[in-house]
Amino acid sequence: MRTRLHIVALLAMGLLSACTGSKEEKAATENNEKLKVKLATVSVRPVAQIQEYTATVEAEVKNNIAPASPVRITKIWVEVGDHVSKGQKLVSMDAANLQQLKFQLDNKEIEFKRMDELYKVGGASRSEWDAAKMALDVMRSSYNNLLENTSLLSPINGVVTARNYDNGDLYSGGTPVLTVEQITPVKLLVNVSEGYFTQVKKGAPVSVKMDVYGDEEFEGRISLVYPTIDATTRTFPVEVQLTNRDQRVRPGMFARVTLNFGTKDHVVVPDMAIVKRAGSGDRFVYVYKEGKVSYQQVELGRRMDTEYELISGVENNAQVVIAGQTKLYDGAEVDVE
Repeated sequence: MRTRLHIVALLAMGLLSACTGSKEEKAATENNEKLKVKLATVSVRPVAQIQEYTATVEAEVKNNIAPASPVRITKIWVEVGDHVSKGQKLVSMDAANLQQLKFQLDNKEIEFKRMDELYKVGGASRSEWDAAKMALDVMRSSYNNLLENTSLLSPINGVVTARNYDNGDLYSGGTPVLTVEQITPVKLLVNVSEGYFTQVKKGAPVSVKMDVYGDEEFEGRISLVYPTIDATTRTFPVEVQLTNRDQRVRPGMFARVTLNFGTKDHVVVPDMAIVKRAGSGDRFVYVYKEGKVSYQQVELGRRMDTEYELISGVENNAQVVIAGQTKLYDGAEVDVE
């Protein structure tokens, strides 16, 4: 009898507990508060299509100064950093071979004069005259070539940027004796996405900043647009030229080149609306409509201070969440603060 009473008591307690739990869950559901969010209305507006590229400054022209064959260096007339003019003597090489060849050239000229006189009076044939003239021309060409390689001149107006030998060294090939670079103007090469191919025009102005000069802007111009697209990178090279009259910009400097491709009408949203998806590079926003939010993946364009240009993902005049996204999920009901 006691056993039966004990079982009945346990069943009664279980039923009471179940009823109580059901009431508590119902109360919890009724008291469940909606997530609170803040909204901003976004709109379409003209956005400057500005793209920034990095580049290394290069000399407009770079010449390596060296003789055509191994020879001893007699005198180097300039140092690194010196400004040189076109035609200025930079290096004197050993002239022993040149002097010997000059004697031979003088003899050839004397021999040809004799042949020319004989030919004029009928003492030599035309073929003999032609052979003598050819021998003289060959000797003169050899002399001029050796002369150019004995006295090395600057082919450009520029600056000496490298010196690899000292007076008395034997030039043995490979590394040049000197390097001269033209730095007025200078150039930069950037690779632009093929989508802009029809918008890049030769002569268009370009803004350039050097890291060494902070936010100071230098004005350049597009000097060359390469006519083909790289099939691997889907980009094409664009050459930008800076006049660099004050020569403050030097080869090797790190530069940031900004190209302006006009404007396009795109939705602009506050940067606080952008949420990064964990574990991927995707970006999205929560769009509010009729008490609920929906997840919308977006493609970002430019960042402009505290705003982002959206290439796609959100419609004009949509309301987006700018605060309270932490616990949101697709389809969540929300209260607007």
